[in-house]
Amino acid sequence: MAKNNSPKNDEEKLDIENADINTNITLQKKREEETERQQQEAALLKAQHEKEEHEEYEKKLHDERIELLRMKQGVISEEESSIHEEKEEKTDLPFWKKVGNFFYHNKWWLGITTVFAALIIVLVIDLVLSNPHPDMRMILLTSNKKIKSASEFNEFFTDQCEDFNDNGEVLVSFYDVYSPEKEDNFIASTYVTSTDAVIVLGEKSSIEEIYDSEDVFADLSSLYPDDPHVNGRFYYLKDTDFAHSIGLDPKYIPDDMVLAIRDPSTVNKVNQVLMQKTYDKDFPVFDRIIKSLSK
Repeated sequence: MAKNNSPKNDEEKLDIENADINTNITLQKKREEETERQQQEAALLKAQHEKEEHEEYEKKLHDERIELLRMKQGVISEEESSIHEEKEEKTDLPFWKKVGNFFYHNKWWLGITTVFAALIIVLVIDLVLSNPHPDMRMILLTSNKKIKSASEFNEFFTDQCEDFNDNGEVLVSFYDVYSPEKEDNFIASTYVTSTDAVIVLGEKSSIEEIYDSEDVFADLSSLYPDDPHVNGRFYYLKDTDFAHSIGLDPKYIPDDMVLAIRDPSTVNKVNQVLMQKTYDKDFPVFDRIIKSLSK
């Protein structure tokens, strides 16, 4: 049987669809109006509640003012008054709960502090483990690169030293701090006054630029009275076996290249004990150096 697609049927179908659309629009509009009405009612109730609370609070203040005035006038006593200070009740928490509360309220700061503390500990441990621990330190106050880069320079001083720290090897390190620039020598002074180094090698002129007085050094003339290379507080390395010992041509040894040793009694009492300990350890090495060069 053929379908009936007459214009009349199409018009009826269109009228039904339009009616449905209009019904949906009407329902949606009613829902929106109902929602708006409920919101307005809730707002009115809230406003009414706040108004009542405010009025009650104002009434309470008014009553308290009257009662305070009556108390001042002696009409009623403080015991008879209904005004009493409200004290906050303190709950006495157990110790572990107090600790738990502290960590809970400060967890962020504690976390950050813990991270930084851990980093510092790791860096310190790494520095201690990676940093060599020399048996002896010396102070170099010379800009003579030929001497400092001589093939057997380190070996010569190492051979005269001992394994003081009992780690199975002998290590001598140097505070190589001298600079011909005057401003740099201020920085160098923090090292040349160190209590862990007493033997000094350098040109006499360079040493006098750093140290205010020769009195900071021990008097070698009293310790080695018959040594021709000793003059006052300095041992002069020119014409000794020093150049040969470090593997260098003697022509590169300046006339005023000297060795000296600092006297602990010339420093303040705070540093004297530490420096005396270094002196007692290093003087036998200094003595061996002098005697090996003067033979």
